[in-house]
Amino acid sequence: MKVSLILTVLNEGEHIRRLLDSVARQSRLPDEVVVCDGGSWDNTAAVIQEYANRLPLKVIVVPGANISQGRNAAIRAASGDIIAVTDAGVWLEDHWLKELVGIWKLEVGSSPAMVAGFYKSDPQNVFEVALGTTTLPDVSELDPAKFLPSSRSVAFRKEAWEAVGGYPEWLDYSEDVVFDLAMREKFGAIAFAPKAVAHFRPRPSLAAFARQYFNYAKGDGKANLWPKIHLIRYFTYLAAAPLLVYAAVTVSPWLWALGAVAGLAYIRRPLQRLGRRGLIRSLTAIPWIIIIRVTGDVAKMIGYPIGVWRRITNSRSTGR
Repeated sequence: MKVSLILTVLNEGEHIRRLLDSVARQSRLPDEVVVCDGGSWDNTAAVIQEYANRLPLKVIVVPGANISQGRNAAIRAASGDIIAVTDAGVWLEDHWLKELVGIWKLEVGSSPAMVAGFYKSDPQNVFEVALGTTTLPDVSELDPAKFLPSSRSVAFRKEAWEAVGGYPEWLDYSEDVVFDLAMREKFGAIAFAPKAVAHFRPRPSLAAFARQYFNYAKGDGKANLWPKIHLIRYFTYLAAAPLLVYAAVTVSPWLWALGAVAGLAYIRRPLQRLGRRGLIRSLTAIPWIIIIRVTGDVAKMIGYPIGVWRRITNSRSTGR
């Protein structure tokens, strides 16, 4: 069984060493590493070439490619029967690839078509601790049957990728969710390898996080993903919360207690995750949890209708 590891890069000169060092440490090395460069103008290419004697590298350049186009180009250039995928901004635990592809054993054609790895945040400060615990579940919280993996930690049979038409090149964001759903619809359950762990640093600022969630929601709207969840968010912020505040002011101050309970329920999961990381650090991160949660929701509410509008106008222009 030949395994190709693929990834895309764009101006990752400052970060790519951490990933490539972790690839070189793998207990099961990939048979080839295919890197698609979207046209970097920093020192990314030079840094990658430093690893030419340590890793079986193949580098292709596709200027202007979005992440889906880059991944598809790298996969087409790969010769492996199994494709493992990660991102430039991560580092991989030493047994990541062994755990990720071990489910296939020696049988290339065996089930499943796809295996989901896991990923953890690698925070550098209190804000990033709060961001990681607010946005990422712990492995114990996951239902493997429903888990849709990020393409920072995933593997699949190349023939399965071909069968679903690859990553959706018309999407700049949420592309891995659409790909996961297509794979699950065609081939059934996605297997889960919880010990195949990739670590990544959360966004370093609130503004960067807001842009990230704005883009995610825009991608959701463009791909028509999770409309009920987005509608519930609008109802909560634009109807339920204002009505509760109005009732607490005009009807009964005891309703403030109900609002407090609802607020605690709103951040319950992040608080539980913080509790596992130490009380002192948790206390300093709690205000950030609230700010991050509200900021992310507002960013999604702004981004989603833009994506919906682009889907509608694109459908009109193409006649679909």
